[in-house]
Formats: sequence, C-alpha cells, structure tokens
Amino acid sequence: MNARKPGAGALALQYGILLLGVLFAVFPIYFVVQASLRPGQQLYSTELQLIPSDPTLDNFRYVLTQLPLLLWLWNSVKVSAITTIVTLLVTVPAGYALSHFAFPGRRSLLTGLLALQAFPAALALPAFYLILLRVGLLNSHWGLVLIYAAGAIAFNVWNVKGYFDTIPMELAEAALIDGASSTSAFLLVMLPLVRPVLAVTALFGFLAGFSDFILANTVLFDERLYTAPVGVFALQNGYRNPWGWFAAAALIIALPIAALFLYLQRHLVSGLAAGGVKG
Repeated sequence: MNARKPGAGALALQYGILLLGVLFAVFPIYFVVQASLRPGQQLYSTELQLIPSDPTLDNFRYVLTQLPLLLWLWNSVKVSAITTIVTLLVTVPAGYALSHFAFPGRRSLLTGLLALQAFPAALALPAFYLILLRVGLLNSHWGLVLIYAAGAIAFNVWNVKGYFDTIPMELAEAALIDGASSTSAFLLVMLPLVRPVLAVTALFGFLAGFSDFILANTVLFDERLYTAPVGVFALQNGYRNPWGWFAAAALIIALPIAALFLYLQRHLVSGLAAGGVKG
C-alpha cells in the first residue's frame, strides 16, 4: 500500500520549518565569522550588513602571532586526548562487566552511577579544589584529567553497558570454547562489535576536557598551562572586550572539535541509539 504523498502546501510548510531551523543554527556561526573579519574590535555595525565592510584578517594574525593561542589550544587537545584515553580504558571494561556478569553490588553500583548524574558538576568545585590541593595536582593538567575523566565515567558506563546488552554473550562463550582466554574473547570478539559506542565515548570524553571553562579557570594559575577557553577569557578586562580577537580565536579553537566530529559522525547515531536500548 503506497503512502499518501503530502500536498504542495504541506511540503512548503515542511521546507519552511526546515529552512527556519537551518537559519537559527547557522546564523550564530555566521555572526562569529563576520565579527572576526571586522576591523578593530566591533561586534557589529550600526547598519545591518550581511558582509562586513573592509573585511580583514588582522584579528587572526594577532591571535596567532601575539598570543600563545596555539599553546593554549595544544593544552586543551592534550588534556582532552588523555581524558579520552582514560575514559575509554575505564568505561569499556566496566560496561562489559556490568552487562554480562553478575556479582555482588552490581545493581547498587549502577544506581550510584545514575545518581551521580543528578548533581551539577559546579556544586563540586570546592571539593575538587581541595582534593587537587591535597594530592599536589593543583595548577596541573593531570589534575584536570583526573576530574574530567571521573565526571565522564558515570554517563559513559551506562551507555557502554546498554550497547553491550544488545550483543549476545554467546559470541564470547563460543570464543572461550574454541580456546580463547577471557581477555582475548573481549578484545578480539566483543570489542570490534562495539565500535559505534567507542566513538561516542571518545567524543564525550574529548568534549569533557575541551569545552570546560569553570573548573580549568578555578584550578589553573599559570598562563602557560591555560586551556583554550581560559586563555581566551583572560583577554578581557574590566573596560575592554576584544570581540574581534574572541571571534577569531573561537573559530580556530573550534577546528579540532569539528574535525573529530566529522571523523566519528558515522558511528555517533548508532552508538547513542543502541546504547539506550536496555538498562
């Protein structure tokens, strides 16, 4: 039975809504681009202009040559990459164990991880500060990695567990019968089947370290250790907001996230969807 085709009016309404959504999504990006190309530090002009008058790359030249922006960006990438690795090393085995093995405290552990997500991370800032102070990791990238990874574990363990729930345990049991060890069955049989959720976990782990400002601004004091959001925020003072520098720096900082998203995009939808099938 053929589905009824929508009329011209319905199609026009659908495309109009889609176009409106695209405009809302794209306009903020365009606004940042045009601000980065304006001479001086103007955020916008008194007249509505789709294209800035006298566009210039001076803002990009300044942030790349007069500021340690590339160092700040490298700090963000380094912290985020290490956070991603730590998150994967912890959440994937934990999700596998919670999915396919029964052991005392399993349900309590899952409930505790779920409860942790109910509390805003900002509430724990004083505790994080004191912990890093006591263990000697204040003003350190390793301190940031420790907290970012711990914060990313709660959600990702649940997501990875949900994905493993969709994979029959008989596959690993067949490998054990064929003589594989438990570790080999996990690494060679089960792990290749969960690549989509690995991509999602990697992206969330990277974002946890790359996009944070509040924690990094609280525990980092050395300018050479600043991550990109903290370094860019430090450009302002009480009397001056360099909008052109902000916009140019923001576009440069967004490049690693855009590249990572484009690389992982084919796995993201299936990883998120399948990870939420079972609890």
